[in-house]
Amino acid sequence: MRSFEVVPSLPVAPAAEPAPLRVVAAGGGTGLPRVLAGLAPGVEPEEGRPVAVTALVTTADDGGSSGALRLRYGVPAVGDARNCLVALTSAPNPLAALFQHRFGRGDGDLAGHTVGNLVLAALAERLGDLSRAVSVAGKLLGARGRVLPAAEGPVELLAELADGRLVRGERAIAAARGEIAALRLAGPAPAPAEALEAIRAADLVVLGPGSLWSSVIASLLGGGVAEALRATRATRVLVVNLFTEPGETDGCTAAEHVAAVQEQLGDVVDVALVHRPPLPASVVAAAAARGGKPVAVDRAEIEGLGVVPVVTDLLEPRGSGRHDPQKLARALLAIARAR
Repeated sequence: MRSFEVVPSLPVAPAAEPAPLRVVAAGGGTGLPRVLAGLAPGVEPEEGRPVAVTALVTTADDGGSSGALRLRYGVPAVGDARNCLVALTSAPNPLAALFQHRFGRGDGDLAGHTVGNLVLAALAERLGDLSRAVSVAGKLLGARGRVLPAAEGPVELLAELADGRLVRGERAIAAARGEIAALRLAGPAPAPAEALEAIRAADLVVLGPGSLWSSVIASLLGGGVAEALRATRATRVLVVNLFTEPGETDGCTAAEHVAAVQEQLGDVVDVALVHRPPLPASVVAAAAARGGKPVAVDRAEIEGLGVVPVVTDLLEPRGSGRHDPQKLARALLAIARAR
């Protein structure tokens, strides 16, 4: 008779969860939420790797609902943070839709305000800190990622124009319609420690798209951000705008967008992600009516700045003239894998 040795079964260790791809995306306006919406599912589709997103959002807006709340209650501008929180709420969410509701214009105190702005301003007043307010709102919304203000406390932009003028405040800078030579905050304002830690630990840092000066560069002016961007081992990608913007980038090429960021912040761009021209005639005509022109793309000029150009289709197919969130996400995650 054969004898059998009984060997106790050993527990099988579960497969290790892959380390998340850590992404920091900076900016504001309508551009940054498009990046966040594409990344909101939280999974890298090719490898199934989790994606952890941190948004670094400018709070320098001094117009509209944000500006009114800022003036009345002394809180930093909350509108861009609201849009980013909603963008990170990927599934249909009635509360996210409510956050975006804007009261009709009229004579009442609520006229022109969005619900989300009021909620964030109230939380900031109760908690004494916008970072904590945005964190609480993110949990309420089920946002798949963090949103952090780019600087602590209310901030104001100060632009030096090429003609020598100094212009204070985002609205005034836009109205001045002059070439911007340099931008800074009107007073010292450190970036939140969590933002600096996120940049240093990131695998991918995304700058833009959006208004080059008042959204993208403005989101990088908090104390310590430029140094963290220069020190990080992350791949740093500038998403170049589709069109020039009156009063900010009139006539600027893709290479000049890159150069402006480099001149302001130093060596902080590894890759320029650019839409492959040409753009549809109807989209170009609509932009021309607003004073914009397609951003000219010259690969050699971008390479001459020490930056790798990645040129691909990024346009939303519905004719909106904006970046498509899913195309952006695919391109950005492909860059992260390649680098």
